[in-house]
Amino acid sequence: MATPAEWLDGARPRTLSASISPVVAGSGAAAAAGSFVAWKAALALVVAVALQVGSNYANDYSDGIRGTDDNRVGPQRLVGSGAARPRTVKAVAFGCFAVAAVCGLVLALTTAWWLLLVGVAAVAAAWFYTGGSRPYGYYALGEISVFVFFGLVAVIGTTYVQTGRVTWPAVACAFGVGALTCALLVANNLRDIPTDRESGKRTLAVVMGDRGSRLLYAGLQAVAYVVVVVLAVTVTPWTLLALLSLPLAIRPVATVLRGTTGRELIPVLRDTGVAELAYAVLLAVGLVLA
Repeated sequence: MATPAEWLDGARPRTLSASISPVVAGSGAAAAAGSFVAWKAALALVVAVALQVGSNYANDYSDGIRGTDDNRVGPQRLVGSGAARPRTVKAVAFGCFAVAAVCGLVLALTTAWWLLLVGVAAVAAAWFYTGGSRPYGYYALGEISVFVFFGLVAVIGTTYVQTGRVTWPAVACAFGVGALTCALLVANNLRDIPTDRESGKRTLAVVMGDRGSRLLYAGLQAVAYVVVVVLAVTVTPWTLLALLSLPLAIRPVATVLRGTTGRELIPVLRDTGVAELAYAVLLAVGLVLA
């Protein structure tokens, strides 16, 4: 039986900035539009975190039963290590999806019914990333899904449920936060290139190769900070506050670009997540001050 600490590790807390950051940035955009609604922001946060944690457990389950995690470089997984039964991990994953669904239903019923369709698509994307007979995460499509659901959908959706409309700051923030969340996944898959290639998991990192993945990681970080400048020119100079997170991003970028491999890349996930959260918070503060 897995210990509480092992279940916590299975939730992959180092990467939860990927679900928290979009809601923070989206709420900042809503505040800039004069329509911040605290309880809706809180529900959006629960939806985002529950979807990500559920996706993490679902990936643990699916990769574990396929044998993809048999020779992991990173932290052990519940199913792959034998710490928990596959059916238990699967049940916890769907429990998280249920929590997201209930909170999402409340947001849809108080905003627009078609958001239910977005919610169904998000849950399906979370499961079929590594689940099902042809998981799209095994065909180099993971980063696209992450950009769409943890960038565009999460940020713009958070703003929309509070304001009832799509705003330019929300769209711009979605691109910035989405790029950083993609960078988080690229770093993870860069570390796993050898084992993923061996197990037949063709992530984008496997397709692009080691050097291409490192350049992509750095490029995604650069995109996020270009967005800050664009917002400063088109909305308010206060968004330049987000540049204060740049020193936090430099460290993981330097680590990746100097060719670090294997377990030594694990801190990059933590550092990327911290930088992303700081970026989103500072961006939101800048929009609120505007």
